[in-house]
Amino acid sequence: MASGATHTPSLRDTSRRWRLDTLVFTQVLSGEGADEILAGYLYFHKAPNKQELHAELIDKVAQLNIYDCLRANKSTMAWGVEARVPFLDADFLEVAMNIDPAEKMIDVSKGRIEKYILRKAFDTPDDPFLPNEILWRQKEQFSDGVGYGWIDALRDHADAQVSDHQFAVAKHRFPYNTPATKEAYFYRQIFDGIYPSLGCARTIPEGKSIACSTERALAWDASFRGRADQSGRSVGVHTAAYDASFDVDADKKKAGRDDVASVGLEF
Repeated sequence: MASGATHTPSLRDTSRRWRLDTLVFTQVLSGEGADEILAGYLYFHKAPNKQELHAELIDKVAQLNIYDCLRANKSTMAWGVEARVPFLDADFLEVAMNIDPAEKMIDVSKGRIEKYILRKAFDTPDDPFLPNEILWRQKEQFSDGVGYGWIDALRDHADAQVSDHQFAVAKHRFPYNTPATKEAYFYRQIFDGIYPSLGCARTIPEGKSIACSTERALAWDASFRGRADQSGRSVGVHTAAYDASFDVDADKKKAGRDDVASVGLEF
């Protein structure tokens, strides 16, 4: 094309632009709340009774604004997209939270797996919404669904980046919400580098958790001791669960830290 010449869009250019325009969405549907309302997390397998399960679900729903919904809001609005959360519709929430918690209890021997009543609602063989292998597959939590190898590689990378000495004196650098693993320490360094004030750190709640539980649920099963990790594989019911040698306190023991025991928990 000669200098100064104008370019007349071709049909190909126009159609390409039209296709791109049609791919611009302003709203998306997201599933926040389903696990908290209908008992979808893997640690719910260990709920001792329906009363404990219901109390945990109430706590989890009440904390959505500082965890899942906060993440969803920030990660979508950063790109100019608005998330809509149908499971948190007020009318649906009113109905779902008033269902007898016994209906949400997990009993694999009876085929009642995570979020059973929601799955069953879509179990229509004559006019299926989803293939059975998707409808009835085991829960994969965010922390594992991105890929087991990727998660394990992050742990290995953090172990290489954070020295035993750094981790041993972590409570002096991070007295609030002291990282419990080298992986957590690695992430905390990144956070602290961007948001160095203690006020910023205090926006992150404290407390131990196994596979997204509240701290209270750690008392549900003795097998949770030393496995307070966000991965769903830390709960023994996962088909690819960590073996018996997995110990979330391994980094602390190696570094000789004195905060190995789970704080405030009795089994």
